[in-house]
Parts: sequence; C-alpha cells; structure tokens
Amino acid sequence: MCTADEKQLTDELFGADAVAEALIARDGNEPVGYAIFFHNLSTFLGRRGLYLEDIYVRPEFRHRGCGRALLIAVARIAHERKCGRFEWMALDWNTNAIDFYEKLGAQQLAEWRLLRVTGDAIGKLARLT
Repeated sequence: MCTADEKQLTDELFGADAVAEALIARDGNEPVGYAIFFHNLSTFLGRRGLYLEDIYVRPEFRHRGCGRALLIAVARIAHERKCGRFEWMALDWNTNAIDFYEKLGAQQLAEWRLLRVTGDAIGKLARLT
C-alpha cells in the first residue's frame, strides 16, 4: 500500500536533504514514466553501488521502449559513477518484469532474501536492550 504523498516525495527527491534521485521519461511534455534510485555501499566490493528503488511506465506507454530507456539511463549513471553494482528487486509474481530484466542481462539472486521491519515494529526493535 502506498502512503506517500506529493510533499513527502518532493522533499525526499528534490529537497535540501534529498536521499534519492529520479529520472522522468516524457512523451513530448507529458511525463510517462520514472526511475527512482539511490546509492548504497557494498562492503564485499568496497565500493558504492546504485539501487533502483522504483521504475514505472504508465500502462498506455508500455512496449514503446520507455522502461528500457529508463533502465539503461540508470545503468549509465552507475557506470559513470564507477559503481560496483546496479541492483533492484522485482516481485516474484511479476514475470513480465522479470523476463524483461533478464533479457537486458539482469540475474536473479536466489540465495538472498529480503528482510524488512516497518511502522511500529521499527520503534519496538529500537527499544530492545
């Protein structure tokens, strides 16, 4: 469920303490998609990486190369910044996306599992002694 609002996203992406970057795909002046990404660090490589948090293309603009162009643009940024990794996740049921990513050279890492703490559970974990 998405709970972010426009102000929150504007602050996080474009504010003084921005924590992520965004690319916008356009058809003329009309925004049709976006990619949101940020840096992380691999202690294994001793180098920063680039993590793709979200990539989205409006349904009526899919299969026109927008998603491919966005993904390639973020990969170019990772390459230019000498990142050791460019990573993202896909939901296991989203086979269209997974097929798309694999055709572009991405590999699934079956040995890794995503772990998450959210909402009140963050505070509960923070209070443990």
